[in-house]
Amino acid sequence: QLVESGGDLVQPGGSLRLSCAASGISRNDMGWYRQAPGKQRGLVASITSDGAYIDYASSVKGRFTLSRDNAKNTVYLQMNSLKPEDTAVYYCNSLGQSYSWGRGTLVTVSS
Repeated sequence: QLVESGGDLVQPGGSLRLSCAASGISRNDMGWYRQAPGKQRGLVASITSDGAYIDYASSVKGRFTLSRDNAKNTVYLQMNSLKPEDTAVYYCNSLGQSYSWGRGTLVTVSS
């Protein structure tokens, strides 16, 4: 079961660090996804199982950093320079979406 945490209300320009933990994460290529109100869920960042390759959506590149700790079966998303358009529920899952979706964690960027 995926458990996401770390979401909060933050002002524009602020930072947050999201975490996602689940059994078996260390064996999977993982991604962070987000779903804004009225929009479809989409992939914002991905990382291979060994952490060697990381990719970002153009909308977050240079502001977000994805990392993982396989010993803890956890992936992280460091989000800096947050913008109001980053407001969404953030989820993690494998790139094959092999896990059942968790509840996500809400990030709200607003002054």
